[in-house]
Amino acid sequence: MNYAAIAKEVLKTEAEALEAACQRIGSDIDEAVKLIASLKGKLIVTGVGKSGLVGSKMAATFASTGTPSFFIHPTEALHGDLGMIGKEDGVMAISYSGESEELVRILPHIKRFDIPLIGMSARKESTLGRYSDVFLSIAVPKEACPLQAAPTASTTLTMALGDALAVCLMKKRNFKIDDFASFHPGGSLGKRLFVKVKDLMRTKNLPIIGEETPLKEAIVVMSEGKLGNVLITDSEGRLKGVLSDGDLRRALMSEEFSLHKPAIEFASKNPKSIEEEQMLASDALRLIEQYKIQMLVVTQDGKIKGVLHIHDLVEAGIK
Repeated sequence: MNYAAIAKEVLKTEAEALEAACQRIGSDIDEAVKLIASLKGKLIVTGVGKSGLVGSKMAATFASTGTPSFFIHPTEALHGDLGMIGKEDGVMAISYSGESEELVRILPHIKRFDIPLIGMSARKESTLGRYSDVFLSIAVPKEACPLQAAPTASTTLTMALGDALAVCLMKKRNFKIDDFASFHPGGSLGKRLFVKVKDLMRTKNLPIIGEETPLKEAIVVMSEGKLGNVLITDSEGRLKGVLSDGDLRRALMSEEFSLHKPAIEFASKNPKSIEEEQMLASDALRLIEQYKIQMLVVTQDGKIKGVLHIHDLVEAGIK
């Protein structure tokens, strides 16, 4: 059996369903966007079975892109959750047939409180279609399922139409990348836009030595500091240099090497440092990568406030 050919046929069938829907889209989308954008409350999405699973995903997408939304199962709504729908809310109901028993039973209750309803179904003349203030067709020429039983092309279209609505609403609300990050503070995008150097820099038990400290003692401090570096300051606490493990290896190859010489002689005299502890950690990571170093020193008026190590950035998920 040629499974590759079967898979291609499924994708082709679902692509044709999307293309057909694309051709018929018109003022219905405009009406739906205007209705949702005008809500003072939330958009409640509801549906049964596969439609319910798709609806749950749609509600999550709306909520993460600036449209307050959550999913309610019709059966739960009949047993008390209808109270979660307020007079300032709107409902988006999904049923391919438009006749799903559990869904149809809650429609009169929704309309009794004059709550606006967006219906997604294959048939406008269905019960759901008749109750709807705005109707969005999710009709497909055929399902990808060879038995024409399992929702496949229709669920793909429904989800894609939900994505289209979410994007339209993002455009209408001028929803920006910063807004998106605000809804995803724990994600990689949120970390890039919100985590600052001050949030990650180390400020305690830093491996700091004076300018006169011999290399022998500097090696001990480096080992105890576990940063692979030693910070060297003058008598007033100003940063004068950084001795890295790379500097130490290069020192070992020098004919002038001596454990009794001051560590500053083998250190980098112009270490990379920043004074903006409010700098985004992602920007600091780019500096570390640009200069091919392990650590940035954070200073204020030349004095050490902390250090930002590449390992801390990686562990925090900064990319």
